[in-house]
Amino acid sequence: MSTVEYRQGFALDPVDVARVFNASGITRPTSDLPRIARMFAAPSLVISAWQEGRLIGVSRSLTDYSYCCYLSDLAVDKAFQGKGIGSELIRRTQAVIGEEVSLILLSAPGAMSYYPAVGFQLADNAFVIKRKR
Repeated sequence: MSTVEYRQGFALDPVDVARVFNASGITRPTSDLPRIARMFAAPSLVISAWQEGRLIGVSRSLTDYSYCCYLSDLAVDKAFQGKGIGSELIRRTQAVIGEEVSLILLSAPGAMSYYPAVGFQLADNAFVIKRKR
């Protein structure tokens, strides 16, 4: 297997992002490419994982770089899961935001067991107003 390359702030093609989302198993509006493009047009921090020129993983975060960082997307193509790519995307996110910033996320139901394994603690003090679509 060839080396995985990580890129920060690299412009991503919405078609590639939708493919990784679909291949990762998480649910995102991948049939709405303009919406995917908007999702990645102005986030605070994007780190991507590439192998042989192909996007295989992505993390997208919104942060103030001083107090909190919301990890809104973490997706790795299922063909590449279990190889530490998601953990490395999280590690690189933490390295950028630093130790003064809390890393927060809302987990997909199928990933609830993953996040404690990579250092997240379950929070019982969160609230959400869910999107309508």
